Amino acid sequence: MTSTRKPSSKKTPRSSGPAGPSYPAPIQDTALNAAQRERALEEMSSAEGLDVLVVGGGVTGAGIALDAAARGLRTGIVEMGDWASGTSSWSSKLVHGGLRYLYQLDLPLVREALSERGRLLETIAPHLVKAQPFLWPLTHHCERSYSAVGVGVYDALALAGARGHRTVPIQKHLGRKGARALAPALDPSTLIGAIRFYDARVDDARLVIDLIRTAVGLGALAVSRARVTGFLKDARGTVTGAAVTDLETGATHEIRAARTINATGVWTEDTQNLATDAGGLKVLASKGVHIVVPKAAIDAETGIFLRTEKSVLFIIPWPRYWVIGTTDTPWTEDVAKPVATAADIDYILQHANEVLSRPLSRDDIIGVYAGLRPLLQPRLKPGADIRAAASTKVSREHTVTRVAPGLTAIAGGKLTTYRVMAADAVDHALGEALARAHPSATARLPLVGAAGYRALAARAGAIARERGWTLARVTHLLDRYGDELPALLDSIDDDPSLGRPLGEAPAFLRAEVAWAVTHEGAAHLDDVLLRRVRLDIEHRDRGLGAAAEVLAVMAPLLGWSEAEVEAERTAYAERVAQIAAAEEDTSDAEAAARLTRAI
Repeated sequence: MTSTRKPSSKKTPRSSGPAGPSYPAPIQDTALNAAQRERALEEMSSAEGLDVLVVGGGVTGAGIALDAAARGLRTGIVEMGDWASGTSSWSSKLVHGGLRYLYQLDLPLVREALSERGRLLETIAPHLVKAQPFLWPLTHHCERSYSAVGVGVYDALALAGARGHRTVPIQKHLGRKGARALAPALDPSTLIGAIRFYDARVDDARLVIDLIRTAVGLGALAVSRARVTGFLKDARGTVTGAAVTDLETGATHEIRAARTINATGVWTEDTQNLATDAGGLKVLASKGVHIVVPKAAIDAETGIFLRTEKSVLFIIPWPRYWVIGTTDTPWTEDVAKPVATAADIDYILQHANEVLSRPLSRDDIIGVYAGLRPLLQPRLKPGADIRAAASTKVSREHTVTRVAPGLTAIAGGKLTTYRVMAADAVDHALGEALARAHPSATARLPLVGAAGYRALAARAGAIARERGWTLARVTHLLDRYGDELPALLDSIDDDPSLGRPLGEAPAFLRAEVAWAVTHEGAAHLDDVLLRRVRLDIEHRDRGLGAAAEVLAVMAPLLGWSEAEVEAERTAYAERVAQIAAAEEDTSDAEAAARLTRAI
């Protein structure tokens, strides 16, 4: 049975259900580290087995693991790389309703996404998800009316989704002077005004890590760098779990599970083919590329939203830089090696410069990243070449299907609606009766760091004075760790050296590197530089200059020898060099051929 989900216009509270056990259980220890990983792998491999095994540790898989654990189910999740190491760390880092989908008249999808945006802002992850204003520059007077109608509907759907509670300000119309006041960087020669509207931004990788940690706090067993190499079956052909190889040790494990859910994104077909050759979901990989420029490169107080001939382009502000993207092109190379080309970079620069008074050049770029969207393939006529299908015509909605008895697969969707996707996947895997008895309980469940965030944020000034820090430093830490900040401060009190900023990246403290290892599951240098401290996207050398100091913090925590430290540094340096070379190529095939290992 396959379920292609069309968002419902009905208000169905997912957290309601018949009387039963009180869940979710209180949050327990949420730390991800080597000891936790070893225990989890041992427990998952025990004879007791699991109610639900999730394969894939991106935002969809992490959301599924949390949903299942919050229902009181014995849950395990395995990921072949680091958490969020695939698509979920290379997004536009937006939590949005999909304004472009509004112009496709997909109102239910937009309403659902806006409702989830409100939940993330208000309850689920207010420390990570921040309201973000955007300007929509207008170049013709006729644009104002239809743009205003579209944004007005956007605001109305958001208000309806939040049951009348306004989670972000509504649109505001600006003339040329008002638009230039907020964004002096806009070229005045064609500008006649702008519409200011709101969406939200998020550090995508941190969101995934916090989802995993929250699931672990509710009893889920989580193991990264564990690859599914096959599925276990009983005599009737029902999938009863998975064979898993620990990529850190080479050891193999059998994990028994009553239900298994494939949430591996662009690897969906590879994973389901391990269980059956009878078909299943068909997924097309679409490449999205972003560039990063320093904050000083664009003089503006707000983000900028542009419509292009193919899609949209966002210029998104972060405290130290701007993220600009994205592209949307079919990717037919190795899905483990998405990389930007010179053509991708030129496309983004061209469209951004159409509205900027000071054009950006390659010299302004401090970071480039590429990721792949898992999009559901259209139904093609027999014999048609799938590569001929433009990715922009592929469904952004998600589909859940039973690939084989005992094995459910989910693909499609978007980061903003991960929670809805997760609930649908678990409902489908459980079946109607069990899903009704164990309904989703995540609609109002705060992630780790969220519950006490606002109370702690109200004391930010006092914390800054106590520590002799700037308010910006405390805000940076609060927006990353939320109400776990006191625990981070305790670690500094225990070891004052952790309170020093990184020499090559002073926005980050050494304590953040240590926390990445002791609480966030970082096991390698690239785990820290790409997905925890994220110097990969904001330093021209992708954080290589800070590698020695980062490794000095990591090594004693992980018990590394000098040889292991050097191997980590060398591997990262090779990655940096290969990606830099790839970005000079003009074709995907040439660029991907530069890479010797997965991104």
